[in-house]
This record gives sequence, C-alpha cells and structure tokens, in this order.
Amino acid sequence: MFNKRYYYLIKIQYLGYRFHGWQKQPKLKTIHLMIDRTLNFILDGKQFKTLGSGRTDAMVSANETAFELFIYEKIEDEAAFLELFNHNLPQDLRALEIEEVDAGFNIIQHSKIKEYVYLFTYGQKCHPFCAPLMTTILDDLDIELMKQGAQLFIGIHNFKPYCFRATDKGVYTRTIESCQLVENTLFTASFFPKNTYTLIVKGKGFGRNQIRLMMGTLIKLGRREVDLEYIEDSLKPESMEVMDFIAPASGLILNSVDFE
Repeated sequence: MFNKRYYYLIKIQYLGYRFHGWQKQPKLKTIHLMIDRTLNFILDGKQFKTLGSGRTDAMVSANETAFELFIYEKIEDEAAFLELFNHNLPQDLRALEIEEVDAGFNIIQHSKIKEYVYLFTYGQKCHPFCAPLMTTILDDLDIELMKQGAQLFIGIHNFKPYCFRATDKGVYTRTIESCQLVENTLFTASFFPKNTYTLIVKGKGFGRNQIRLMMGTLIKLGRREVDLEYIEDSLKPESMEVMDFIAPASGLILNSVDFE
C-alpha cells in the first residue's frame, strides 16, 4: 500500500555569488544541494524529493524563484515549518513562502512567466561590495542607444544566435514579452555608484545564457562596436550569427517567477 504524497510550492531567494548555480554537481556547492541538505536535517531523515522551477548558472542570484517539495507526511503548521527552514538555511538563502498544491501541479511543465534583471554600471571602478550583484563596464557606454537596442528583442524572434553552444536540434524561436533598459530603481545600497542601470526582460522561456548574450550584445552596441541593424539582422530566421560576448554572470538576477 502506497502512502499518500503531499506537494508544496516553496518560493525562495538567494545571493548566487558563492554558489555554482542551482543544479547539484559533484564536489561543488550549489543551491539545490544546500536546500536538500537543510531539508534532510529538519525533516529528520524522512523521505522527500525537491524539484526546481528552472536552473540558474554559477554566480547568478534570484530575488524570487521556487521549488516543489514532495513529501509523504503532511506539514501541519506551514508557518512553523518555514521558520525552521529559514533558521537552518545559510544566510545567503531565504525561503519566502510555502503553499500546498495538488498532484496536478508540475513545476517544470506548468506555464510560467520569468522576469530577469541585469544590473550594471559603467565608466568607473566601483566599490568591491558591488561585485556580487552588479557588473561594471569600465568603457564609456551610449545608454540611450542601448535603450533602443533593448526594444528590438521584444516579440517572436530567432534567438539561436543568443543561445550558448546552440545545436540544430534545439527550439530557438522564442517570445520576449517585454524588454527594457532603464535607470535602476529596483536595488539600492550606500556603496552603489550614483548612476546604475537595469535590463529587465520578461518571457516564458529562455535558452542557455540567452539573457547574458543579449546583454553582451547591448554592451557592444553601447561601445558602438555594432549597430541597431546588426541586432535586427541577428534575430531574423535565416541568421547564422554567433554572439561572442557573454556578459558576466554576477549581474544577472532572476527577479520573479509567476505561475499562470
């Protein structure tokens, strides 16, 4: 006889600077490893399984993402569980909320909208404390031109040039719901430089390193190494371009995951 299984959606946030991404890897410290290690401790060895809503790369942070917990014993006091979980998690990882879901919910297949933020500044050497969250481009950048370039990514396009090590078997026609480059108002700190900026991208699915390759191309645009027509042409179905500049990982933040 099988025991009843219970399902919980747990939202979390983390600073990714000292982690090798989400996915478990031998001999490396990852987000998934720390979550499972903490759950194993607070559940006192009870059987469970966790599944993330998606992967993040090494050094990438998340302001809000989620994982699903499968367990054979009902959590009677969700608030107390969340408090205990947070008490035992490392200080750069925090659980935000827990919600019971049914067996029909699939965190991978369930339709969701992801919003990514890329935080950056330019033109000056920054306080070292900025490094975990913000990329500094020492060259001068044409921000207004980069704002125009960001708009070109909106819509249904061929994003194969913006996927790392793309193959002929992947699905690269994807939709960007919104993409804008604006002055940063999302994150503040006393040690941030006066002028900081965010690229904010929203969509249902992204390829490997897609946001960082998009940001890298916008940086090249800001340096006037490429022009707006170059970006337009790179998104056409027949484009064979391969983007060669991946923006640093530490400026990328998974800002939110919304399940539809």
